Amino acid sequence: MKRREFITLIGGGATAWPLKAHAQQPMARIGVMLAFSASDPEAKPFVAALKKGVQDLGWIEGSNIEFDFRWPAADPDRIRAYATELVDTKPSAILVNSTAATAALQQKTLTVPVVFVNIADPIRSGFVASLAAPGGNITGFTNFETTMGAKWLQLLRDVAPERIRAGLLFNPNIHPS
Repeated sequence: MKRREFITLIGGGATAWPLKAHAQQPMARIGVMLAFSASDPEAKPFVAALKKGVQDLGWIEGSNIEFDFRWPAADPDRIRAYATELVDTKPSAILVNSTAATAALQQKTLTVPVVFVNIADPIRSGFVASLAAPGGNITGFTNFETTMGAKWLQLLRDVAPERIRAGLLFNPNIHPS
């Protein structure tokens, strides 16, 4: 499975690609490393949304796609071990939702497509060259874009024009897990 096809699958914008996938003989195997423990209640909606999105695109778990989940929570040793395990299984692609896990996967493979979600600063972290043209085998979605700061200030001005001061606290040395 190519990176753009997987991005389309995860992003939900494809209509023709799933039809093409049905004609393929091998089953797509997607490694998934989530920054939760397996019993964390926050993980359930994420997994449900992933599986529903895949199903809505015509993929049937157990028939033409299978998932291989890893649950390292925030344990750095488990993150590194699971990164090695997932890459060794030779998946079609790996979906990841933490900076630490993305970094571990970046060290383990240059060939398996890695798709991140909810990474605060993938450019500064060195995962991608740019969001428009990521290069390499890593790509994904960010939940924060630094250039949006000006838009936030404009929105504040629109909703509270009488305010002349705004403050922002941000530590650029701390990356979210």
